[in-house]
Amino acid sequence: MGCHSMINVDRNDPEGTIARIVAAHSNVGRWGEDDVLGTVNFVDDAMRADAAGLIRRGVTFSLSQSFDMDGPQKGWRRRTNPVHTMLDTGTDAALGNQGFPHGIGGADDVIAMPLQCSTQWDGLGHIFDHGMAWNGRKAEEVVTSDGDLVTGIQHMADRLAGRGVLLDVARHLAGPGGELEDGFAITAEHLTATAEAQGASVGRGDFVLVRTGRLARAKREGWGEYAGGPSAGLSLTTAEWLHGTEIAAIATDTWGFEVRPNEFDVPAFQPLHQVVIPHLGLTIGEMWDLEALADDCAADGRYEFFLAAPPLPITGAVGSPVNPLAFK
Repeated sequence: MGCHSMINVDRNDPEGTIARIVAAHSNVGRWGEDDVLGTVNFVDDAMRADAAGLIRRGVTFSLSQSFDMDGPQKGWRRRTNPVHTMLDTGTDAALGNQGFPHGIGGADDVIAMPLQCSTQWDGLGHIFDHGMAWNGRKAEEVVTSDGDLVTGIQHMADRLAGRGVLLDVARHLAGPGGELEDGFAITAEHLTATAEAQGASVGRGDFVLVRTGRLARAKREGWGEYAGGPSAGLSLTTAEWLHGTEIAAIATDTWGFEVRPNEFDVPAFQPLHQVVIPHLGLTIGEMWDLEALADDCAADGRYEFFLAAPPLPITGAVGSPVNPLAFK
């Protein structure tokens, strides 16, 4: 498959453009009418066994941001930062008011947070297209007030692990420590050229991580508009590449995965999500911290690793926090 996209974006017609892309690039029905895994079906046990062989030094990288009140969320659609509350503390223990015998004391805590407020996966029940969920199902029959009754994130609990590949597009285009400018649309050509420059391959069953440098800037300058504002990200035209490469999942260091503002001159919102989640069945990760991993990959020239990124098996959830680990 060539790297040049044949997708034409009509900047005044998002609905028509999306419909044309969907007509040409869809996995609906590919794994049967009962499928709940989507592109994660591309990963098999043998692939995971091979990926384990990529662990040579035993060094691990956590690809997660922190989960605390100092996060990027600003309340959009009731998304807040985590609220962490102590239920029992050392003060309680010291005062002897916990009611335990023989001097034992303890601490306990609770956290309240939206499941997609920090480093996370978008589940297959997260986005719909004209009332349709993944695999041609009716949205109202999939996700109700009881949660995602069909494609809940718990189905991914033992699946999101395998060969990871970092595509450091920012470093490829802007040099070491590079950061792409807001609104920069990463195309299939950019992804392919980055892989070639790194000596990395991308193919069936891979977990692809794309670094834009957006999080690095947020760490340096403050959150600003990181949550929902302008950012580099994947172009809508990458739908063809995402479909053709048969990757298992993809994650970025940005809030929204795709380029923002979106590539239209009329109102539009996250059109690539509208294509790849309900029609490709592609699991998307957002707000991943790829900085330390990217530095290590650049240092040793190896951009592949074993990735373990299981979601919390929250029954019926349409997304999950995650602490992804890259093993090299």
